[in-house]
Amino acid sequence: MDKIICVAGPTASGKTALAVALAKLVDGEVISCDSMQIYRGMDIGTAKPTQEEMLDIPHHMLDVAEPDEDFSVSRYCEMADPVLQDILRRGKTAIIAGGTGLYMDALIKGNSFAPYPSTGMRERLEAQADAEGMEAMLRLLQTIDPEAAGRLHLADRKRIIRALEVFYETGETITSHNKKTQEIPAKYSPVWFGLDDENRQDLYDRIDVRVEMMLNNGLLAEIQSLLDRGIPEKCTAMQAIGYKEYVAALQGRCSTEEATILVQQASRHYAKRQLTWFRRNKEIHWLLRNPGEGTDEILQKARQFLTAFDN
Repeated sequence: MDKIICVAGPTASGKTALAVALAKLVDGEVISCDSMQIYRGMDIGTAKPTQEEMLDIPHHMLDVAEPDEDFSVSRYCEMADPVLQDILRRGKTAIIAGGTGLYMDALIKGNSFAPYPSTGMRERLEAQADAEGMEAMLRLLQTIDPEAAGRLHLADRKRIIRALEVFYETGETITSHNKKTQEIPAKYSPVWFGLDDENRQDLYDRIDVRVEMMLNNGLLAEIQSLLDRGIPEKCTAMQAIGYKEYVAALQGRCSTEEATILVQQASRHYAKRQLTWFRRNKEIHWLLRNPGEGTDEILQKARQFLTAFDN
């Protein structure tokens, strides 16, 4: 068992508070595993922990990219794994906390990734997609890698082009590459915790309140500041829940009230998808929050699984 604790769960489930409490308990440092908290200047809408919430616990993998940068799971692992190794080398416990299951699984697994070569292939495929449309690109992928084509939705332009790029650059389909990766034993052996509520409506109510708090704390000003800096409205970061909806409100395409309802709905749907992802992991110890319970009660539920971390 490595001195690693993974804290997973849906948005607004209390991962940040539990990660900090665990770090205090086991002399740990937190590695954020959130695909949006990596971006500088996107603080309120991503629920990035404040200095007060961190309670002097070191936090890593926050503010490591600009919002208009192209980021990926492979880049996350390339940046986060040396941080993880350094924490372990110093004899401390790494608390990997977040709701981006793809990133967390890949970091723990120690996945190898098909290369991102700078040969111009991606640019050529992007131009082909612009000229012929995504239906043609998906049909092309169907002839090369039917399994991948069957998994991907027509709107998932980035992954369709990525799958084609991998094949043309390596001669191996992305499906074959992923299957080989899955057969490799995991690099790390952590303790896994998952946060959820006994009453799902409690989670949904917290999500609704969180969105309203973000709005009151200046989310619209944060988004306007990003737009004023020239961050493209269509870039990946600005498509995050809570940003794209309020961009529409700022540009007069809907009211702030309408945008708020959309953000709350999208956040609840996202929480369900996160739970579906994490439920597949049979190693997770689920810590279920009863009505009225806070971080202290959840921490007590977690302690029984932490005998390997006793100092």
